[in-house]
Amino acid sequence: MALRTLFLGCLLVSPAGLMAQKYPAMPSEMPSEVKIPADAADYTRRVVMIPMRDGVKLNTVILVPKGAKGAGILLTRTPYSAVALTTNSLSSHLGSSLYGYDNATDVIVDGGYIRVVQDVRGKYGSEGDYVMNRPFKGPLNPTPVDHATDTYDTIDWLVKHVPESNGRVGIIGISYDGFTSLAALVHPHPALKVAVPMNPMVDGWKGDDWFHNGAFRQQNMSYIYEQDGTRANDARWWTSTFDDYDMFMRAGSAGALGRERGLEQMGFWRKILAHPAYDSFWQEQAMDRILGAQPVTVPTLLVSSLWDAEDIYGAMAVYRAIKPKDTAGDKVFLAIGPWHHGGSIDEGSQVGNLKFGADSSYYFRQHVLGPFLARYLKDEPTAAKIAPVTAFESGANVWQELPSWPVAAPSAKLYLHAGGGAGFEAPKAGDAAFDEYVSDPAKPVPFRARPIQPVGYDHGLTWPDWLTDDQREASGRTDVAVFTTDVLTAPVTIGGEPIANLVASTSGTDSDWVVKLIDVYPDEVAGQPKMGGYQLMIAADIFRGRYRESLEKPAAIPAGKAETYRFALPTANHVFLPGHRIMVQVQSSWFPLYDRNPQTFVPSIFEAKPGDYQKATQRIFHAAGEASFIEMPVVAGR
Repeated sequence: MALRTLFLGCLLVSPAGLMAQKYPAMPSEMPSEVKIPADAADYTRRVVMIPMRDGVKLNTVILVPKGAKGAGILLTRTPYSAVALTTNSLSSHLGSSLYGYDNATDVIVDGGYIRVVQDVRGKYGSEGDYVMNRPFKGPLNPTPVDHATDTYDTIDWLVKHVPESNGRVGIIGISYDGFTSLAALVHPHPALKVAVPMNPMVDGWKGDDWFHNGAFRQQNMSYIYEQDGTRANDARWWTSTFDDYDMFMRAGSAGALGRERGLEQMGFWRKILAHPAYDSFWQEQAMDRILGAQPVTVPTLLVSSLWDAEDIYGAMAVYRAIKPKDTAGDKVFLAIGPWHHGGSIDEGSQVGNLKFGADSSYYFRQHVLGPFLARYLKDEPTAAKIAPVTAFESGANVWQELPSWPVAAPSAKLYLHAGGGAGFEAPKAGDAAFDEYVSDPAKPVPFRARPIQPVGYDHGLTWPDWLTDDQREASGRTDVAVFTTDVLTAPVTIGGEPIANLVASTSGTDSDWVVKLIDVYPDEVAGQPKMGGYQLMIAADIFRGRYRESLEKPAAIPAGKAETYRFALPTANHVFLPGHRIMVQVQSSWFPLYDRNPQTFVPSIFEAKPGDYQKATQRIFHAAGEASFIEMPVVAGR
């Protein structure tokens, strides 16, 4: 028995244990905590875990300028890593550390603000479970916590534990962080004095990240995979072709590509598949609806970009929802700039090939954002007031200070005419009734020149600028209908949302309709040879025909029957100058940004089979009494 016990004892001693008995310990060279000398930088960095009401703790980075006293706090809540957003470079200077995404660095540093960036629950250093755009407490969220409560609890902790602050907090953010900025306005903390939602995600079905009027934005599948896959976004989507057009075509449908990539593992993708129509799942999350039902108590500056390739719908939708409740005119403000998504904190002298002659983003930060934050976050009641609406007018390339938005209602009708013409006069009796083209799902219209890059902002990708791409390649295709005015002899100024009124038929039983309002430059442009004949999109969007009668209940389109499709295009503030022409392009695919419509009605396009994809003859009507037109918000006398 003694020998057996000795044998068993030897088995229980690990090789590492035996090694430790044989050799002395070698002390680690690493300290338990790396401490930076207090005088090494012009700011101090604190990383804390702030407790929420359900016990979950959220990772929060606090950057306090050296010598700060009575300073305002500027908060951002993000799913994109608080550490990454506050350590852009190895520098002893606050400005260098903050430079980059979501940081209006010059405004933050010059304003002397305490910068706070927090990981939302379930992402990076924060505890808890992650849910994409976590819904508010209610039918879609049975828990007692959401982004509004998390913001409230965070602000409550900050004003009690950051002694350098004056107890005033502002929240700012772009895109997803714009969404969390909006969420802070739902039953806000009393210390929240100002909010700046920039290009916010608002309604994922109507016109932001996931769908546009029912057409699925399939190039965002990579975002869903990475954002919903892991806490640190380290499960990476992979490409299989250099050209995204080829990748999506070979898969057949978005649903098929999702299955190939294992995307069904991600909970949000399963929700996308389950809710292709505008049902209660989308309606109850729409931030414009939610905020429209709340009192407006916090001064809010909504920031919108004229060429936002991601969330062009959101800011304007919220503005329309909450501005009528601002009866005193001192709570809701709007800025509209000539930028791509998030361009207001970037260099803003051009978007793509479109140049403005000056840095529009710098102007916005110095004359709008900076004064707005100072007025509410500093003890400076005499700080400059900003106009109710500050808008950049493209074409003329000037900033405007306006009392309200829109400048004009959509009233002037730009009619599509026979023979590829267009004009503000109605079609005449006897004109040809329609133009037609064949839409072939096997050869969908690219949304930009191939090879088509993935969605992204790194490694030289030009995705952010695609809405300013020259549309000449599309105008030369036989499956794109083109209508153009004569050369303008006087300026045409618009300020608001153009409305597409498309009278069209299809030989299929489902169809997508893309309408693009375009400024056609003169054949030659002095000093800018690349802009000669350039076709610049001013406003464009897509509508999935199955939702023409109800956004909630799709229905097949009667084959061969002319139907009216009426939908808003994104906001425009533009001057079509003399010597230019106005063009309208109509097509039935915008690929691979949007998934292909099979043009045969099926219950779910995500599950469309190869045999469902059929050619269709599309007719655009422009006869008297059955005319297609764009309702233009023309500014009178301009």
